[in-house]
Amino acid sequence: MTEQSAAAAARATVYGYPRQGRNRELKKAVEGYWQGRVDTAALRETAAGLRRTNWRQLADAGIHEVPSGDFSYYDHVLDTSVMVGAVPERHRAAVDADETQGYFAMARGTQDVAPLEMTKWFDTNYHYLVPELGPDTVFAADSTKQVAELTEALALGLTARPVLLGPVTYLLLAKPAPGVAADFEPLTLLDRLLPVYAEILADLRAAGADWVQLDEPALVQDRTPAELTAVARAYRELGGAADRPKLLVASYFGRLGDALPVLAKAPVDGLALDFTESGAANLESLAAVGGLPGKRLVAGVVDGRNIWINDFEKSLATLGTLLGLAGQVDVSASCSLLHVPLDATAEGDIDPEIVRWLAFARQKGAEIATLARALAEGTAAITAELAANRAALASRAASALTRDPAVRARAAAVTDADGRRSQPYAVRTTAQRAHLRLPLLPTTTIGSFPQTTELRTARADLRKGRIDTAGYEERIREEIREVVTFQEKTGIDVLVHGEPERNDMVQYFAEQLTGYVATRHGWVQSYGTRYVRPPVLVGDISRPEPMTVRWTSYAQSLTDRPVKGMLTGPVTMLAWSFVRDDQPLGDTARQVALALRDEVGDLEAAGTSVIQVDEPALRETLPLRATDHAGYLAWATESFRLTTAGVRPETQIHTHMCYAEFGDIVQAIDDLDADVISLEAARSHMQVAGELAGHGYPREAGPGVYDIHSPRVPSAEEATTLLRKGLEAIPAERLWVNPDCGLKTRGWPETRASLENLVTAARAIRTGLADGGS
Repeated sequence: MTEQSAAAAARATVYGYPRQGRNRELKKAVEGYWQGRVDTAALRETAAGLRRTNWRQLADAGIHEVPSGDFSYYDHVLDTSVMVGAVPERHRAAVDADETQGYFAMARGTQDVAPLEMTKWFDTNYHYLVPELGPDTVFAADSTKQVAELTEALALGLTARPVLLGPVTYLLLAKPAPGVAADFEPLTLLDRLLPVYAEILADLRAAGADWVQLDEPALVQDRTPAELTAVARAYRELGGAADRPKLLVASYFGRLGDALPVLAKAPVDGLALDFTESGAANLESLAAVGGLPGKRLVAGVVDGRNIWINDFEKSLATLGTLLGLAGQVDVSASCSLLHVPLDATAEGDIDPEIVRWLAFARQKGAEIATLARALAEGTAAITAELAANRAALASRAASALTRDPAVRARAAAVTDADGRRSQPYAVRTTAQRAHLRLPLLPTTTIGSFPQTTELRTARADLRKGRIDTAGYEERIREEIREVVTFQEKTGIDVLVHGEPERNDMVQYFAEQLTGYVATRHGWVQSYGTRYVRPPVLVGDISRPEPMTVRWTSYAQSLTDRPVKGMLTGPVTMLAWSFVRDDQPLGDTARQVALALRDEVGDLEAAGTSVIQVDEPALRETLPLRATDHAGYLAWATESFRLTTAGVRPETQIHTHMCYAEFGDIVQAIDDLDADVISLEAARSHMQVAGELAGHGYPREAGPGVYDIHSPRVPSAEEATTLLRKGLEAIPAERLWVNPDCGLKTRGWPETRASLENLVTAARAIRTGLADGGS
C-alpha cells in the first residue's frame, strides 16, 4: 500500500472512555444497588444508557470505530476474571446464586467472605482487583458481557471493536490464590487459558466483530525471555485460529522494548502503540524491525493520561513518519481515556485562558478525529484547527500564570543539608518515646474519618450560599469534637482530627496553594465507585498561608493525647494531579516540598508533636522500566525529606502508603527517613511486613489490620491473628496498630465496630507480651 492510500484509509478510534457519566450516574446507580434502592434491572438500564451516550459522543466527534466491552460496573480486570471463569472458590456460591451480587462480593467482600486484593493499575491511580489463581484453576469461557455490549453498539449503526484484557497481561497481573504456594507462577496457566480466549474471540466474530483489541500493557515493563516466549506462543495460537476476528494487540504507558519485535512477527493483524513522550522510543524500535508491512498500526499520539491540548504539528510529524512503516495508520490516544475527566467545557469556574489549554476525554476525541482527517485529507483540511492549536500553545508558553521568579529562586537555593534531619533515627526515637510516652503497640488511624452525608451537605450549602462561613465552621468543630471523643473513649493512643473540612486529600491542599487549579466536574475513577477530581498543576507552587494548623490545633485542645498533623506529601500531590508537562517532575516536586515544609514548621510551632506526611503514590509513580527507577526515586525521596527534615528530633514524622506492591521500593521507603510508616497489609495478609523485615528496615511500622475498602467489620480475633503475623516480622517495640488506609469512604457504624475490635486486639497482645507470651 502506498503512503497516499495509507493516509486515505486513516481512521480515528479510542481504546476506552470514562464510565461514570456526566453527573456520575454510574456511581449513584451502583451505590443505590448496594443500599437496596436500585434493583438489578434499573442498574443495567442506567449502564446501557451511559454506554449509548458515550458511543454517540464519540461518533459525533468523528471517531470512526468505537470501543465496546470497556465499560465496567467496578473494574475491567474483575470483568476479565468473570469472563474466563476465574471466580475464587469462596465466592462461587454467591456468584452462582446471583451473578450481580456475587460480582460485587468479589470486589467488596461480605461480612463472612474477604474480597479480592486490590492494587494499582501499573503507574496510574486506578486500582484493579487482583486475580487469584492456582494450579487447580479451571477456566471457562463466558462471553455474555462482551457479546451483549458489542450487539448494543452495532444496533446503533456504529463500527465497534470489542476490547479485552490480553491473556498474558491478565496472568502477569494475577497472584497465587490463598493456600497456594507463594512461588506459583500464574503464567504457567497460559496454555490452559488460551483455548478460552479463542472461544470468546469466536463468539465475538459470530456476533459481528470485525476487529477485537487485546490489551497487553504489561509488555511495557521489563519482561524475561521466558515471558516473551509466552507472548509469542499466545499470539501464534490466537492468531492461527481459523474462526477469529482480526486481532489488534494494544500496549501503552510506555515503550515496548524487546516485546515489540515479538509482536511485530506474530500472526496478528495490527498493533496499537504509544507514541507520546513516554512511548517515543516505539517509533525508533518499529523502524528497526522493518515496520508492520500489510498490517494496521493504531498510533497513540494524543496523551490519554494528561489533560493538556495536543500539539497538532508535532503529532502530524510523527504520523507522517509512521505512514511508511505500516499498511494502514489510524489515530488514537496513547491509552484508554478512562484516566481523564469527561469534558473540559463544563469547567465554567476556571479562567478561560487556562481552559484553552485543556483537553478532557471529549476534547481528546475531537483532537484524534482532527488528526485522522489531516492524515487522510492533508493539512489543508484542518487549517482553522491548526491555527487555533498554535495560538493556544503559544498562550500557555507565554502566560505569566506559569512562572513565579521567587519560587524558582527558592528552589534553586536548596542544599543537601536541607533534606537531612538534625539527628539520626537512633537518637530521635529515644527522644520521641520520652516525649510521647506511648504504650507498646500504639494504636492510631490513618487520618480521615467518615465523610457523612451531613458533612457533604454542609460543604455544598456553603458553596451555594445556603449557610455562611460561621455556620459551616461550627459544623466542622462539632464533627471534630465527635471524632476526638470517640477515639478517646475507644482507647486509641494517637488521635487524628478526622479531616471533616477536607473534600479530598490532594484537592484540599491544591485549593490553598498557588499554581494549582481545581476543577468542579473533573471526576476520574480511582476504584469501584470512588471518583476523585485531580487538580491541574498550571504554574509554580507556593503556600500563601497555613492550611491545616487551625483545625489540628483545635483538635489538640480537646485532648491530652497526641493529635497527628495530617499532610499529603509532594509525590502524591503530583501523582494525583494533572501535572504540568513543560518542566521536569522533579522540579515541580521540589516546589511542592518547600511549600509543605512551611506547613510542617507551622504545625510543629503550634505544638503538634506527631506529623504524618502521606505518600501513598510513591510506588504507583515508579517508572515501569527498572532503568528509569533510580532517577525517579532520587527526586521522590529528596522531596519527602525536604518536606520533613526541618523539625526537632522529638517531633515524630509518620508517612503512609497503600494499595501497591512495595517489595521493590523498600530501600526507597528506608531512604525517606520517616520515623513511622503505616502500610496497607490486610488484603495482602501482612506480606509487606515480611518485605520490611527482609530488608532489615530499622524504623517503626504499622502494617494495616483493617481493610477499609470493604464494608465488612473485621473481628477482634481476625485483627489479633494479623497482628501476630506482623509480630513475626517486626519487633513489638517497633510495631504500630492501624487500619490499612483512611476511613473517609466508610460509614460510622462499621468504623466504630472495626476500630473497637482493632483496639481490643492490640490490648490483648500487649497483655500477652507483658505476661511473657506472644
